[in-house]
Amino acid sequence: MKICDLTQFYSPVSGGVKRYLHEKIDYVQNCTASDKHVLVVPGPKSDVQVNGRSRIYTIRSPLVSRAAKYRALLNLRAVEEILDRERPDIIESGDPYQLGWKAVKAGRALRIPVIGFYHSHFPEAYLRSSAKLLGKTATRRVMKLSRAYVRKLYNQYAATLVASEQLARVLRDWGVRNVRVLSLGVKIETFHPDKSNAEAARELLGVDSNRKLLLYVGRLAREKNTAKLFRAFEVLQRRRPNEFHLLAIGDGSQRSQLRKLQARCKNVSWIRYCAEPRELAQYYRAADLFVHPGVQETFGLVALESQACGTPVVGIRGSAMDDLIFHDQRDWAHENTAEALTEAIEQMSKKKLSRLAKEAAERTAQLHAWPRVFERLFCIYGEVCANYKGNPTE
Repeated sequence: MKICDLTQFYSPVSGGVKRYLHEKIDYVQNCTASDKHVLVVPGPKSDVQVNGRSRIYTIRSPLVSRAAKYRALLNLRAVEEILDRERPDIIESGDPYQLGWKAVKAGRALRIPVIGFYHSHFPEAYLRSSAKLLGKTATRRVMKLSRAYVRKLYNQYAATLVASEQLARVLRDWGVRNVRVLSLGVKIETFHPDKSNAEAARELLGVDSNRKLLLYVGRLAREKNTAKLFRAFEVLQRRRPNEFHLLAIGDGSQRSQLRKLQARCKNVSWIRYCAEPRELAQYYRAADLFVHPGVQETFGLVALESQACGTPVVGIRGSAMDDLIFHDQRDWAHENTAEALTEAIEQMSKKKLSRLAKEAAERTAQLHAWPRVFERLFCIYGEVCANYKGNPTE
């Protein structure tokens, strides 16, 4: 089988979607006998990289985010030419915009099935918060239109993959048919408990052994709710001076807020990007507690990686990430405020974190190793191809 992935959610510094795609490439290369993989993404220039049974095509695309290095893939003719040349057996679109529609059209032309992966819950993450500035009536109208858009696009696909059961229920309620849940995974050979070098990592950051190290990994952006994390840490510093240290790994539009926090609080460290998974795993292990402030997550891969490394997670209840936490969540914040998140961090830090960590790491390894995830995904591919009778219409 030859699989082709199309997405715009891909950059040199991007996280979960890129990780998923490259782990899939590794699975094809190392765990299948004859399957092939094609990846089409935007880039600074048009190029192709060939490695065994894998090809990665980059299409020259304009930059739309200097911080996250995301690009808008507008040259849809180039996408069509690649698909005509490669002739995959199935297309997976990880894009809800123009590339998603192009995947549908190309699938019909080539007479092959197309599935979608709903990686970003963009109506809630982007549209609702923007529409709120226009008032309740406008917000309701925008959300109604966005739900209709999601329903129209994703019902064109032979199947729509989502990373959590909670999000699957949302899309089904919106009228999206044939939704399939595919929880994402973790590379347990890299992300596993090992505290042997934890002190060395803390020393490099200048963190005293008697301080609790809080860790955040991800984009510094409104949709990630990072401003609330920064406010929560300020409150924490006022309540319990010098008891905590915050390490943020990532970059984005809210970097200026993080810099201001650093200017006011000396116990804050910032690493713009950590490209090496083994190095990232060391930071997970060095932390006492991983703080995830996001409330619009479709999955939360970083929370899974943290638990795999033996570091418990604290966050705000009510997102799709709730189903991904394998330890007690009773002390998590029950409302989306800085004060509630501060209280959650305080309460979680009082617990016996080593016990929570052991339980979470074991469950993560059992349920979310990448080979297990891709075995399930390739079964879905096989079912879709076997049952294909033409791409569905609304």
